[in-house]
Amino acid sequence: MKKALIASLIMGIFILGGTGFLSAQQTAEDAKFTKLVNSYLDEYWKFYPTAATLAGFGKYDNKIEDFSESAIDKRTTAVDAVNKEMITKIAVDKLSPEMQLDHRLMLDMLDYELFRLEYLDPQEYNPLFYNEIFLHGIRGLLVKNFSEAKLAAATERAKALPGFIKFAKENLKTPPAEYTQAAIDQMPAILAFFKNDVPGLIEKSGADARNKFNAELTKLTAALEDWDRFLQNELMAKSTGNFRLGPEAHARLLRLTGQTSLMTEELVNRSKADYNNIRREMALVCIPLYQIMYPNVDLNKINAGSEDANRNLVIKGVLDKIQGDHIAKDAWIGKIKNAAGEIKDFIEKTKILDIPSANVSIDPMEPIYQGMTWLKFIPPTAYENGGDYKIQIQPVPASWPEDKVQSFLEEFNNFYLYFWTVERVYPGMFFPAATAAAVPSSIVRKLAPFAQPLLTGWPLYTEEMFIYAGFGEYDLRLRLNQLKLKLKAVIDFQMELNVHQGNFTKEQVIAYMTKGGFMTEAEAERKWQMLVLNPGYSFYPYAGYQEILDMEKDYKAAKGEAFNQKEFLNKLTGFGPLPIRQIKAKMAQ
Repeated sequence: MKKALIASLIMGIFILGGTGFLSAQQTAEDAKFTKLVNSYLDEYWKFYPTAATLAGFGKYDNKIEDFSESAIDKRTTAVDAVNKEMITKIAVDKLSPEMQLDHRLMLDMLDYELFRLEYLDPQEYNPLFYNEIFLHGIRGLLVKNFSEAKLAAATERAKALPGFIKFAKENLKTPPAEYTQAAIDQMPAILAFFKNDVPGLIEKSGADARNKFNAELTKLTAALEDWDRFLQNELMAKSTGNFRLGPEAHARLLRLTGQTSLMTEELVNRSKADYNNIRREMALVCIPLYQIMYPNVDLNKINAGSEDANRNLVIKGVLDKIQGDHIAKDAWIGKIKNAAGEIKDFIEKTKILDIPSANVSIDPMEPIYQGMTWLKFIPPTAYENGGDYKIQIQPVPASWPEDKVQSFLEEFNNFYLYFWTVERVYPGMFFPAATAAAVPSSIVRKLAPFAQPLLTGWPLYTEEMFIYAGFGEYDLRLRLNQLKLKLKAVIDFQMELNVHQGNFTKEQVIAYMTKGGFMTEAEAERKWQMLVLNPGYSFYPYAGYQEILDMEKDYKAAKGEAFNQKEFLNKLTGFGPLPIRQIKAKMAQ
């Protein structure tokens, strides 16, 4: 049985901004290869017009997707044909060196699309997939660089969407209940966008164009309300599918999108060692804190049954004492912005990293994205030359009961939150993405969906740079929570495999996270939802981190006493948006 993947499959590819690729040695074979690439991309965007709009490719702005069985069969045949042409009609040895690398990336991109078309089937098993199209098919045309031409295109899409919604209702089979519930949870915000936000977005357009669009919008809104009722009253009842990808599909997904040089078995072995070593280090950090916090307890007389149980007792005892030092619910996003400012000041003072020239904003997440992820990183699109970066953070949900809010805030206490900001917000993915995007790169490299291990592994690597440079005046409570975050990356990686390639239940995952990783119940619940709705994502940070550690080891051996961490990190991102295994090969040259 085919399985559903994440809703963002409509995006198809990871979009990273940058400038055009410049090659000093173009060959005749390069021109033939480039022509084939451009032909493939045009057909790709024609098949995924909503994704094209979001990527900044406007040729098919007035079209909507066709996911009928015949259209998918035709697309599969076409991609297979391009794949064969890439292999049989392009003489790789006659391509310039950089184009040879792009040729390898194109083969991987084609393999990835074939995998999605042939094995995964989101149009039959994932209502979130349709929600993305309903929303972004219109929103993508109205919120950025709005024009009368875009409104005309939006009118055509609005006219086509009620029929597409009818197709979606007929096409969905037995999706996982978790996907259907997430789609139901999204609908109030989607409906609010069409009812409340759209009128303001088009108010400056001409009356005639606005009236034509509004006529179609009325019908579309009614169709979306009917879709909402369908999700709740019909689809949920038959949502008996399994969200797990299964060993074969999941392993292939990680292999295609992760593009790591390390085998999964090797990564698993490292994660087991890291799980023990990080917990041991956490216990050592906690001992002096525990002795201060619990002066009447003699650690030498504690015997909870095993060394591991003793560690749990000491670590949990310290975490219990400091978790009450947290912000109020309404101060959540403001505190993150302030923390990012303090981190930036520290970087400028210590010069441990080079700050990108691009700008980044930190804002509350738009309601339409809330519930799917806790943080949304938005780079410039592949067809933009430069541009600003955006980070949107979900507010603490107003619907949460007070005990869940308290549990969440205790997890993100004032010591944990700083290093969560380092890892996820600033420098976060922004630094490596912006630095890589500043390197002249081909459209193939900017579109290839293989950058996640670098982008998410890079900030995990930098955390200890802040610790050893004296961030927070060597406060052991900060060190403890930095180690907890690293442990969380290890556990996320392990649970990614155990859930999608094994049969770990929700109860088992939450127990492992809370007992082994010292997460609160609210955080473990949030992580579980991430594993379910975003397969693959929890693999990337730890895998990328391990690849970077290997490269650091080799770079240190080559540089000797001249090794410099900042120089090493700049070199990592200096090759542009490449898969980490390609960066590893270039670093070794």
